[in-house]
Formats: sequence, C-alpha cells, structure tokens
Amino acid sequence: MATTFQWSGKNVRGMIESGEMVASSKEEVMEHLRRRNIVPTAITEKKRSRSITLFGGKVKEKDIVVFTRQFATMIDAGLPLVQALEILSTQVENKTFGHVISQVKDDVEGGSTFADALRKHPKVFNELYVNMVAAGEAGGILDTILARLSTYIEKAMKLKKKVKSAMVYPSVVSAVAVIVIGIIMVFVVPTFSKMYAGAGMVLPLPTRIVIDISNFLSGIGGLIVLGSIIAFIVFIIQLRRTDKGRYFTDKILLKAPVFGNIILKAAIAKFTRTLGTLTSSGVPILDGLEITAKTAGNKVLEKAIYEVRTAVAEGKTISDPLMKAKVFPPMVNHMIAVGEATGALDAMLGKIADFYDDEVDAAVSTLTSLIEPFLMVFLGGTVGFIIVAMYLPIFKMGELIK
Repeated sequence: MATTFQWSGKNVRGMIESGEMVASSKEEVMEHLRRRNIVPTAITEKKRSRSITLFGGKVKEKDIVVFTRQFATMIDAGLPLVQALEILSTQVENKTFGHVISQVKDDVEGGSTFADALRKHPKVFNELYVNMVAAGEAGGILDTILARLSTYIEKAMKLKKKVKSAMVYPSVVSAVAVIVIGIIMVFVVPTFSKMYAGAGMVLPLPTRIVIDISNFLSGIGGLIVLGSIIAFIVFIIQLRRTDKGRYFTDKILLKAPVFGNIILKAAIAKFTRTLGTLTSSGVPILDGLEITAKTAGNKVLEKAIYEVRTAVAEGKTISDPLMKAKVFPPMVNHMIAVGEATGALDAMLGKIADFYDDEVDAAVSTLTSLIEPFLMVFLGGTVGFIIVAMYLPIFKMGELIK
C-alpha cells in the first residue's frame, strides 16, 4: 500500500535537500534518491494530515488542466513564478486546490524548486507531473512543458471518459431492465397468481414457470439473490485491495469479450502517450518507464512495463522485451522498434497513442450500437413472455366459455 514518506539527503554538491514522496516502502524511496544522486540521511513515514480536508472539495483533473494551462500562459508572458502562483491561488474556484497552490507558492518563496514544492502534494500532483516540471525547470522550458502537460491531461481525461461511457451505459440499461422485470415478477405476477388460484383450473406450462419464479423471488429467494449480489461485490472489492487480486482481476478484464478489447486499446493509448510525453520533455527513459508503469492503471501492463524497464537498464531496447511480454499487439512493438531505430521514439509513441484513441472511439461507438438493440430485444422479449404467460389462462377460459 502506497505511503507518503518525508526524506532529506545530500546532493552531489554537498547541499541538503528534502521533500516528500509516495512509495510502497523506504527501500523504494532510497532507490529513487540514488537515481537522483542524493545520499539519504533521513526517511520517515509522514503522518496523515487533515488540514487539506478542512477546505472541502476534491481536486479534479479539470482543475489541474485549467491551472496548468493558465500557469503556462503566465510564465510564457514573463510573469515571475511566485507572482503567477499568487494570482492563481486566489482565483481558482476549488478552495482545496487554492490552499495547495498557496502552500506551493510559500515553499518556492522559501527556496525550494517548483518541482520539489509540487512533490509535497502527491495527491494532487502525481509523479508524472512533478518529473516533467523538474525536466522543464532544468531545461529552461517550463512554459513549454506545462503546455504539453495540460494537453496530455486533457487527452487522458477524454480517454477515461470514453472507457467509462463504454462500461456505464450497458450497466445502467441492464440494471434498469433487471429492476423492471423484478418489479413485474414481485408485484404484478402475484396478483394474477391469486386470481388463478381461486379459479381452480390447470394452468399452462409457461404460466406455471412464471408463477414459480415469482413465488421464489417474492419469498426467501429474493433475499438470497440480493445477498449473493452484495456478497459478490464485496468479494471483488476486497480482492482488488491486494496486488495479487488486482493482477488476477485485471487479467480477466483484458480477456473479457468486447470489453477486454476496449480496455487493452485504452491502456495502450495511455502507455504510449505517457511515455511519449515524458521522453519528449527530457525525462530519462528509465524514470519515464517507472512513472508509466505506476500510472498504467492495470497490474498486467504494470508488470510488463517493469520487465521492459529492467531489460532497458541492462542495455536492451524497449521493443524486444515488449515483444516477449506478449501484452501489446505486434503493430505497437514494430512501430516502437522503428521509432528507436530512427531516433524519433517520442513522435512514434504519439502516433500510436492517436491511433489507439481513434480505435477506442470506434470500439465504444460499435459497442453502443450493438448493445442497445440487444438489451431492448432482451427486455421486450422477457416482458412480452411474462405478459403472454399471465394471459394464457384467460384465453383458455374464453375458449371454454365459447
């Protein structure tokens, strides 16, 4: 489980540096500091602070996009860093975010770099954001990096929205269909059942089937079904709280029919865009792969990317271990290989990301167009069967009267 650690150490010039980092262990923090050529002197787990929640509200990605774009414009216009932060801290609508920006401004005034000041707020600014800002500060192109960051976050938000719409729409329609059928079976069918019970007639088979199901759901059966659904949801939530459980469920999701294809394409788009944005911003490839793995959002892909990072650290190319991982399609592997060979890896990663963004768009549109009529046929067919089954005895009584 990720924890926030406070650290201090000496850099290559012998100066003391300090900051905060979200990591799973102290060893991970030490490894990160060693890569930055910092000798750690103290690493302690930070106690959880409640000060940020007093202001209310959650910092959304949209807030960060607006802040980043406005900040980039101000820096490009020649405004001093502290003055730009002061202006933005007072004009943001989200009070929690305004408080965070104010704290960042105070740290910068106190002598911290902008990246180190951001690193103290890992819940708002993730590692990707902080490392890109650090690269921008080192290269003197902070405004360019911030503009690139805002574009990246906007595209990531759109991609997430597409995947959510692909999952939410069929889930909502299916839930509505189940609720409608449940209401009919629990409240409508028993009325017909009582009426036919008093008639003393032999009911047709479809009518008996519907009445038996209704009696089951109206009694203890309904509680069993509801309890089973709740127990399954709780089980999945608990399972995904462990690394092995998340890996297992993520692997199943990637192999799921229809949905698995969308999840994989979205993951490829996110991986290539994140790595492409980092490398084009001057972040070292090993750091870029580590950040990309942590932000992958899928344990199967995360494991594959970490294996790629290990291979790259040993002097290999990115494309070879990617092919061995057998997670990404061959086209992605070959395009990355071409990008490495031509020295245009960041541009090639951007092209792959754009291609798979379009693929996710097309897949979501196809899924929606297929699922909507299917669910309508299912709902109409089920309700129609129940109605016909309930009215069959009435038709039979009419024939007997004739």
